Amino acid sequence: QVQLVESGGGLVQAGGSLRLSCVVSGRSFSSYAMGWFRQAPGKEREFVACITLTGVGTYYTTSVKGRFTISRDNAKSTLYLEMNSLKPEDTAVYYCAAEIGGLPRMTRDEYDYWGQGTQVTVSS
Repeated sequence: QVQLVESGGGLVQAGGSLRLSCVVSGRSFSSYAMGWFRQAPGKEREFVACITLTGVGTYYTTSVKGRFTISRDNAKSTLYLEMNSLKPEDTAVYYCAAEIGGLPRMTRDEYDYWGQGTQVTVSS
């Protein structure tokens, strides 16, 4: 059984920073492509960023490029999302997801495992 547990969310003022973590257990973390998604109230869950098996390749949605950085530490089975210059529109529940085929995806339906989410609230 694969488990993903996010942490690091919270309340921050606009312009501030947060670092999200996602610890993966149950199988070999290094065999999963990983992604971050977010869901704001009343909206669909949307793609934020994804990363290849080794971490060399990263991909971002346009609205977070230059502000967010996705990374992974395979030795610690942990995925990260460094979020800087946060805006009120970044407010959402953030989810990490694992793709067992090893290919980074931007579509939520292509991910196999999900965490429970962590709330990020950015005040203006």
